Amino acid sequence: MSHDIQAAWPAPAEPPADLLTELVGMLAAVLRLKAEKIDPEQTFRLLGLDSLLTVEFVATVNSRYGTAVKADALFDHPTPLSFARHLARERGTLVGAPVALPPRPDTRPAPARARAPRVATGSAAGAVLDVLREELARILCCDPWDINTTTAFPQLGVDSILGSEFVATINQIYGLHERAVTLYDHPNLAAMAAHIASAAPAAAAAATAPDPAAESLDVEALLDAVADDRITVDEALALLSR
Repeated sequence: MSHDIQAAWPAPAEPPADLLTELVGMLAAVLRLKAEKIDPEQTFRLLGLDSLLTVEFVATVNSRYGTAVKADALFDHPTPLSFARHLARERGTLVGAPVALPPRPDTRPAPARARAPRVATGSAAGAVLDVLREELARILCCDPWDINTTTAFPQLGVDSILGSEFVATINQIYGLHERAVTLYDHPNLAAMAAHIASAAPAAAAAATAPDPAAESLDVEALLDAVADDRITVDEALALLSR
């Protein structure tokens, strides 16, 4: 009986084999590994893809296929196989799409840490949020992907000293004069980004817009800029897409 029930659920649609092979090859080149060493069902993070290498990998994919994939797509599609399915859907080449069925009950245990929610692309608060998350990750010495934007600052490990440093960084970027206590009124990154976007919309737009002088930079120079925290991952991708 259980076998019949299981059979009623079709297998996930598969991307074209050549697409998956190409993606694995590009990922291997970025990671400086042999393609055969990469398990397409292993997560990008376990394979060693950090935020800096994400820039190079996503830029390579966009250049190869003429797509406009953003770095946060790897949140929702965390393995080469699932990312290949996503890319195949974007290009309309997914093979054997499954028939629509009622939602299957989710019996999986809850994840230990919720993924940071995405903000609508193109919104001022979304652009500011990307900058704030990168800057806070630098201060906390962690990966931006580890930061949930709705988690309260104290729960992220932001004490009074780190909070003062974070607010000082925000003031420097956006030309503001916020005090450290503003973190009490806007207690997480999402709330703080919305506040900054409304408090200094012109400065927010200027700080997140690509620098025209950087248009001539090559990939290596852009990666250096990201590593030095001079531009964000998304800003680098925007410049590379040109």
